[in-house]
Amino acid sequence: MHIHILGICGTFMGSLALLARELGHRVTGSDKGVYPPMSTQLAAHGIDAGHGFDEANLHPRPDLVIIGNALSRGNVEVEAVLNQRIPYTSGPQWLAENVLRKRRVLAVAGTHGKTTTASMLAWILEQAGLAPGFLIGGIPRNLGVSARAGADDGVFVIEADEYDTAFFDKRSKFVHYLPEVAVLNNLEFDHADIFSDLAAIERQFHHLVRLVPGNGQLVVADDEAALSRVLDMGAWSPVAHFGRTDQAQWQLGDGTDDQQFIVRAPEGEVVVQWRMSGEHNRRNALAAMAAASAVGVTLEQSAAALATFASPRRRQEVRGIVNDIQVIDDFAHHPTAIAMTLEGLKAVPSRGRLIAVIEPRSNTMKLGTMKARLPESVASADQVYWYQPATLDWPVAEVAGACSVPAHAMTTTEQLIEALVDHACPGDRIVIMSNGGFDNIHERLLEALRQRHGQTVETGV
Repeated sequence: MHIHILGICGTFMGSLALLARELGHRVTGSDKGVYPPMSTQLAAHGIDAGHGFDEANLHPRPDLVIIGNALSRGNVEVEAVLNQRIPYTSGPQWLAENVLRKRRVLAVAGTHGKTTTASMLAWILEQAGLAPGFLIGGIPRNLGVSARAGADDGVFVIEADEYDTAFFDKRSKFVHYLPEVAVLNNLEFDHADIFSDLAAIERQFHHLVRLVPGNGQLVVADDEAALSRVLDMGAWSPVAHFGRTDQAQWQLGDGTDDQQFIVRAPEGEVVVQWRMSGEHNRRNALAAMAAASAVGVTLEQSAAALATFASPRRRQEVRGIVNDIQVIDDFAHHPTAIAMTLEGLKAVPSRGRLIAVIEPRSNTMKLGTMKARLPESVASADQVYWYQPATLDWPVAEVAGACSVPAHAMTTTEQLIEALVDHACPGDRIVIMSNGGFDNIHERLLEALRQRHGQTVETGV
């Protein structure tokens, strides 16, 4: 079958393309404004995409078009699909019908940490010998690709997004996945472009809870008021709470340093040694261990896997080092995620400063919904640079002026790179946070640092 994917370079749709290709379909796609790592992953698998949207992309006529949720009426290819009566579906619906139906699905939901937690869970299952299928909204470095089909009757890990499915299906993506195990990692207001308030998102999360069978498992963060309200609407599956409260079945304890933590679970206790940092990542790991336990993985197997876990691409990923200046890439684009990322990095000893570079470009940020929370989100940084995207209608200079740490507002990436190169010193860590390509700033900054200091770029691990 010839499948054509609209919005193919999105993290979900690009992963879907890999699955369709693995299942033997001919895959083509359309998108614009593409950037790594998804664009390079598709190219590596021989899938050509990213040349913009045009009716000519539908010739020869595909057997099926999968339409991403970033596409809406008025898009030239969407209109051509409708006018030509070409069969079409959404990505989540295609996934449910062609991949997930016979598998034991483990879904990871939450406002923050989905990609990292799903990557941890998939790696734990892989190391335990379960050879999972998976679809993750990023590229786990341990596994090398963002998606794999796995066995027809095996386990399948999926990052379960609450964003809507398609222009013709406004339900959250995750209601299509029918999980046996569902992780509810956290929940707060986000996606202001499609949800009116937190209560609206809570209702969608309860739709997910309704789908977990009675012999399945809900893995739910403790001390989360929004998730408690979700469960109060009704739960028909066993619930395992995780966190730091005494009531949690899966409890997080502190180790001797940031690269160690203790897990106390119904089956016993284990010490985890690993290379990650931050309280949020320890909680992500705890959730992944609890979910893995639901399909038979032992504490010792989980701890051994986490000891070799590497963060996914674009999650605290060191892109390079020049003159002992680290350039770090992170996907954080919500005030809570920004704060957690910076707090985690600050906890790691360093001789230099922690410099944050932030592009507020998400749909929620464009609406200004989270603007008032942004100044406090960077309190752990030593210095912060706010970038003004052309699509943002409010001035980032207002946020910079309200920060408690030294802050600057920049209107061009050229200006931003020049300022960073002028002021960065050996030992500094520059963490660049955006949910987009950010005009390839990471590689451009590394090259500018190399030109200034005359050193070869060291690639991070």
